[in-house]
Formats: sequence, structure tokens, C-alpha cells
Amino acid sequence: MKNLLFLFSLFLTLLFGNIISAQKITDGQTIEVNGMSVTFNILNKESIEAGGKPYDRYKVSASVKNTSDKAYNIRLSSYPQIVSNIGLVELNCINATGAKLTSKKIELKMKAQMINVTYSAYDKSGKFTTSTIPVIGSYYFDQGDTISDNAILIVPQGEKPDVSVRNLK
Repeated sequence: MKNLLFLFSLFLTLLFGNIISAQKITDGQTIEVNGMSVTFNILNKESIEAGGKPYDRYKVSASVKNTSDKAYNIRLSSYPQIVSNIGLVELNCINATGAKLTSKKIELKMKAQMINVTYSAYDKSGKFTTSTIPVIGSYYFDQGDTISDNAILIVPQGEKPDVSVRNLK
């Protein structure tokens, strides 16, 4: 019984902790999230039909601006490295259906810094050649930088996108 009570309280803590960390945002609104200004805009709306049901299709835009006094930077090491924590904020549309391969959320991520790497090697014919390729050296989000992205959301007809913002940093 104690274990069941403990698991239930842990579940409630995780559930409400996740809900509290997300903030609602509406069309044209800008909110502050941990030193970043997040803006959400509806660009276009049209009515469509999918699977015999009516829906509203929205083209939306989201942007994040670093208004804090610090820069975010992830430097990569010299060996192969998988980086998965480059997201800054996530805008999640609660009532989006995801129908017709559309989005349910927008994740705004740090910018990639590209570095040109020159290397030398022998080609198939045995000739020594030098080539240059671009590689990602780091990810960054400097003070004053703005990152934006667009998405298509499909929601039930008559509803507007119900969007919440969650900090990923």
C-alpha cells in the first residue's frame, strides 16, 4: 500500500511539474521564458476536409529571441558525438490532429556553426587530392539572436490552435 501511495504521489508530482512548466500562448502574443522572448503568430487559415471530416488548417510561425545576458553554446569534441539537447523551446499544439502529415509541435533549436575542414587522401586512381567539406563544429544561441520556424497545424473546425510553450534549457 505504501508503494502504491508513493507511486501515485510521484505521478502527480511529475504531471503537475510538467503542466506548471508550460505556459499558454495565443496568436500575436510574446511571452518571456527563462530569458528568451517567444512569439507565436497565425499566418494563414483555410478550411479543409480530411477523411470526410471538416478541419481548419493553419500556417503558423514561431520565433525565439535571446533577451538574456548570456549566450548558449555547445561545443563538439573531436570524435563522433550525438547531440540531442540543442532545443531551446517547444511550442506544443494540444488540439492539433497531426492529420495529413502535419505538425503537432514546433521545436526551436540552436543554430549550427559550420566549419570548413580540409583533408588530403588518395583517390581511386591513386592520385593524392585535397578536399574541403563543411562540418558542424558547435551549436550556439548568442545574445540578441532570433530563431524562427513555420509549421502547418490541422485542428477541428471552429477551433483555434491551443498552444503551450515549454522551456527545454
